[in-house]
Amino acid sequence: MRFNRAIALTAAALVATSLGLTACSSSDDSADAGIVTVNGGEPQNPLVPSNTNENMGGRVVDRLYAGLKYYDANGKAHNEMAEKIETTDRQNYKITIKPDWKFTDGTVVKAKNFVDAWNYGALGTNAQLQSYVYASIAGFDEVSAEPPKAQTMKGLKVVDDRTFTVELTQPSIDFELSLGYAPYYPLPDVAFKDMKAFGEAPVGNGPYKFKTWEHNVKIDLDKNPDYQGGRPAKNDGLRFVHYQSFDTAYADLQGGNLDALDTIPASALSTYKNDLGDRAISKPTAQNQHIGIQSSVPHFGGEEGVLRRKAISMAINREQICDKIFHGTRKPALDFTASTLPGFNGNLPGVENLKYNPDEAKKVWAQADAISPWSGQYQFSYNSDGGHQEWAEAVINSIKNTLGIDAVATPYPTFKQIRDEVNAKTIGKAFRYGWQGDYPTMLQFLTSQYFSFSDTNNVDYNNPEFDRLLKAALAASSEEESYKLVGEAQALMIKDMADIPLWDYIAAAGVSDRVKGELAWSGLFDFENLELK
Repeated sequence: MRFNRAIALTAAALVATSLGLTACSSSDDSADAGIVTVNGGEPQNPLVPSNTNENMGGRVVDRLYAGLKYYDANGKAHNEMAEKIETTDRQNYKITIKPDWKFTDGTVVKAKNFVDAWNYGALGTNAQLQSYVYASIAGFDEVSAEPPKAQTMKGLKVVDDRTFTVELTQPSIDFELSLGYAPYYPLPDVAFKDMKAFGEAPVGNGPYKFKTWEHNVKIDLDKNPDYQGGRPAKNDGLRFVHYQSFDTAYADLQGGNLDALDTIPASALSTYKNDLGDRAISKPTAQNQHIGIQSSVPHFGGEEGVLRRKAISMAINREQICDKIFHGTRKPALDFTASTLPGFNGNLPGVENLKYNPDEAKKVWAQADAISPWSGQYQFSYNSDGGHQEWAEAVINSIKNTLGIDAVATPYPTFKQIRDEVNAKTIGKAFRYGWQGDYPTMLQFLTSQYFSFSDTNNVDYNNPEFDRLLKAALAASSEEESYKLVGEAQALMIKDMADIPLWDYIAAAGVSDRVKGELAWSGLFDFENLELK
């Protein structure tokens, strides 16, 4: 889905969780009015779908909007605003939307609201973080050029108020499934008057409507009584509470001041099932955790960088960390996506580079030293508001003890701060990041983070053969062929060591005794179905 804070990507994503700055309690009148309180965090940016690529903003955006499709708790796609999506070749689509569907400002959702939103998201001068999503649409190259050669994509055409057509540059096995993803949401006309201001108080068409945003404290949403889709809210509203730490959130969950927590802190992983009883939740989810490092960092460019990333990867004892710190709620990564996704292959060529092998790690590090002797300190940054300190220090200790180098874990106060530096390419050190799936395919994980032209390519990965293989996987005539090509693309990533996969998630979560609910396939709560008992 999107970049996660404790992801999460996540999953994105992406991805899987991080928190905000200050906590607040739900022990007020809202708790008696059918409002469900859930953990959240300060979004990185205003709540514009095409510019939201992290999950604290994403979890809110996905409640406020209805797309052409939506994904249920198991990741199955259903039509939401789409009445019909027609194609004979998976390259040319005719899309008909349902009638009389309204935004919360009372204006009717029309075909142009989809087309205008997609064109806005794709236009290079708007610098939207999710612009890569539209790359398959004919004309994207022109609108994303610097400077743009066109203002709108030629592959989008409004036919009438309820119908528009989409022309892709090639057939896509993934396009129709992706149409529930946030960058494909419609935007009302009012958004284009002042997009930044709109993002502070968005007007949507989804199961909830925006109420208030108290920055670094909470975001409140009310149930949208006019929503007519397949995921109506079973509660009266949601309060996303911004916590400074998961330990505080967990204490609130136990004390009845928080209704749903999607990430149990490391300090409680060995006890939470006993603490919560039948309110404890455990589920494998499409989330991952990686170490990224940009090629501009000294010693991490070119062939030397490939060798050093491989050495660091083999210096990390993932099994031990998953067991001792995460108590089995993580499993060592065997690829760059997530093991719960269709087509996952845990036996990719080169997968041994993702496994603990201290002797080989030292040998490969020495090969890198032969190119340019190591100097300086290896720094690994993480956001301290996301519950990462314990495992980050364990990873650093494993690297330091294996390779015999000066290595430190460097905390950033908030997820927003670390993401801002990663996006600006100014972080200058290794960093944690993850992805939490937005729709359940391996291609979503890979296209979002590793296409050379993706604005969410955190690690500057740029291999034309990888781009070619991924485009071929998108154009494949069958899922089996697509999976094979994805495997070839990922084998190339392992050869290049695009980044360092750490582990996949077996999510640990919990609910209060006021509500019943479950985690969705992505590791987020199935928010609309959180229901008061």
